[in-house]
Amino acid sequence: MYKIAIVGASSLLGRELKEALSESPLAAASFVLLDEQEAQGQLDQVGDEVAIVQSIGVDAFDRADFTFFAGAEALTRKHWREALRAGSTVLDLSGALDQETGVLVRAPWLGAEAAPADLFTPAVVPAHPAALALALLLERLQQAAPVRFAAATVLEPASAFGRAAMDELHQQTVSLLSFQGLPRAIYDAQAAYNLLSGLGESATINLGSEEARIRRHYQALGDGRWPALALQVIHAPVFHGHTFSIAVELERAVDISALEEALGGDHVDLVLEDTDSPANLAATGQNDVLVRLRPEKDGRNPNQASRLWLWAASDNLRLHAQNAVECALDLRKLRPAGTVQ
Repeated sequence: MYKIAIVGASSLLGRELKEALSESPLAAASFVLLDEQEAQGQLDQVGDEVAIVQSIGVDAFDRADFTFFAGAEALTRKHWREALRAGSTVLDLSGALDQETGVLVRAPWLGAEAAPADLFTPAVVPAHPAALALALLLERLQQAAPVRFAAATVLEPASAFGRAAMDELHQQTVSLLSFQGLPRAIYDAQAAYNLLSGLGESATINLGSEEARIRRHYQALGDGRWPALALQVIHAPVFHGHTFSIAVELERAVDISALEEALGGDHVDLVLEDTDSPANLAATGQNDVLVRLRPEKDGRNPNQASRLWLWAASDNLRLHAQNAVECALDLRKLRPAGTVQ
């Protein structure tokens, strides 16, 4: 039996992670739920095991095989070395460690990756869910023909920035409907009913940093196998789910049926009917990336295309949690099986 610690267990991502672990081969593990002081004492559950959220004490990571950091970046930076010193394998869902020396960005769904993790790897960062979705789609298209150019607009939901961002978006919506002043503790701008590429000087959310992280993770996952990606991140006034508008140019025209065949498969649900357009609500609770292919047909051959649009959607929290669990399953080979460390 493994012992697993979850730091940030009461966060939105922590809740999704607990559900993903409950549905995985790690469900039989012994779990320790950890969080900041204000969450201490909350009753929670992972699979069939009921647990109480504890504060992060000096022996919090004792004998833990895996430690998932699913809370704020500051919480990860404060405690990840303690988990390492306790002999735990660290998986950082907050993304705080992706520029630390030796830390690897991972997405096992993509198959072969650059440098494998080993006993000297200090931590693994499960790839940003937007980077994972983009990488999945572009990797599939590369199977049909080399990609000459790709550009993506990522519509980021409030849940990507935690419960406080969701609460403030809700409060702004209610305030606007009742003609009251807007709360701006998280967003230094009107986020409700509005699409924004920047959130103001005093905002606690930085879309530029989010965009840079997605770009880093996409590059780390591809390791030069995929084209450079022109990227823009927009904050959307929705609570859950990534949506993507992706423009792709291939080096040669390809049969549209071949493009559809390349895109389909594990973890990608190709939507063929206009009546079932991918959407953030449709993707909620789904394990796959939903995608609709809209080719710009070749004038000489209407059954082929070299330029195309993809409209895609995914459950950002679920995709992130699933990838983190897959990373842990991939890392089991580095830990002796059947014992608590």
